Amino acid sequence: MILTRDQFEDRERELLASYGMKSGDSRGRVYPDDEHPYRSAYQKDRDRIIHTSAFRRLEYKTQVFVYHEGDHYRNRLTHSIEVAQIGRTMARALGLNEDLTEAICLAHDLGHPPFGHTGEHVLAELMADFGGFDHQRQTMRIVELLEMRYSGFPGLNLTYEVREGLVKHDTDYDVSDATGYEPDKAGTLEAQIANLADEIAYNTSDLDDGLRSGILDPAAVAQLSLWQMARLALATAPEFPVPADAPLDSLLRARLIRKLIAAEVTDAISATDRRLERCQVRSVADVRDLGENIANFSTEMSAYNRELKAFLLQHFYRHWRVNRMAGKARRILSGLFSVYQGDPGQLPPAVQVQMERGADLAERAICDYIAGMTDRFAIQEYQKLFDPETRV
Repeated sequence: MILTRDQFEDRERELLASYGMKSGDSRGRVYPDDEHPYRSAYQKDRDRIIHTSAFRRLEYKTQVFVYHEGDHYRNRLTHSIEVAQIGRTMARALGLNEDLTEAICLAHDLGHPPFGHTGEHVLAELMADFGGFDHQRQTMRIVELLEMRYSGFPGLNLTYEVREGLVKHDTDYDVSDATGYEPDKAGTLEAQIANLADEIAYNTSDLDDGLRSGILDPAAVAQLSLWQMARLALATAPEFPVPADAPLDSLLRARLIRKLIAAEVTDAISATDRRLERCQVRSVADVRDLGENIANFSTEMSAYNRELKAFLLQHFYRHWRVNRMAGKARRILSGLFSVYQGDPGQLPPAVQVQMERGADLAERAICDYIAGMTDRFAIQEYQKLFDPETRV
């Protein structure tokens, strides 16, 4: 038996919540594009995202640690996969469209430059007089323009709802600009869930990587409310309880991180469900018309997360080891930009052709090129340009 797209769409109408986005109700794509006989529109979007060069390059783009710091730390690719996994779990529990949620989650960081948020800050400074830079706008440039994989249109020609989810991706580290996508209205619940999944993933994974690296002091982490809650949950677990004063080894750390993820996900699902009932949301239109995100954590969990974020900012993101690599990243990206801007002849032919075709600014083409680099490629390119003993 082969299930067709029409049958999938019928199943969505039958099984999803009334406020879940049905693929058959999509606002469609910018360019005419035949839909697949046995994949929904959002499945097709998800698959197009996975097959992009930008998605593959995330493997060597910094989350916190540069690739050569170790093989076991998160990178932008593993982060995006973790976000998608968490997003699908929450979407399924709330009766939302898992495929739409997954597509947004997998694509949300495509526009990140090398070296994480340091790279973004550097490019924003370098591009201040040339239209600026932020990774969300760059993500949209990638999916709408830069990925050239189809003869009939630029970019990926994603559905409206996936693109809307990307421009309305709004966390403490992402400020959205939804111009052209009904900025006065909220995004779908699937888009809102992707925001929460991103926050859960980076909070818990950064805590995990910080402990693994030895940068974070276990005794200081033990003072966090979330950590104490996870410790208590393990101490009272019906199977394999762990005393609250047990020393923190790698196995216990993994169990505690899982407890934290589970607690955050469960809280987000419950709190969002309560708000849906309180606001009497019965349709996707109701979600949009609220004008603000309804998917969120409880008041208590939000306070715990603020405490965790403040702790990570002070003790992890500003640690001297992280800052030292950030300084290197600043010199690398600034040096590359300066050389390319002063002598475009050192750019690859494809980038020079892009500039000759009338890119809005030569600097924008340079920015696109640098933003697409992996950490590894940027380091190698810097060596080729500045080290006379490195072969070009």
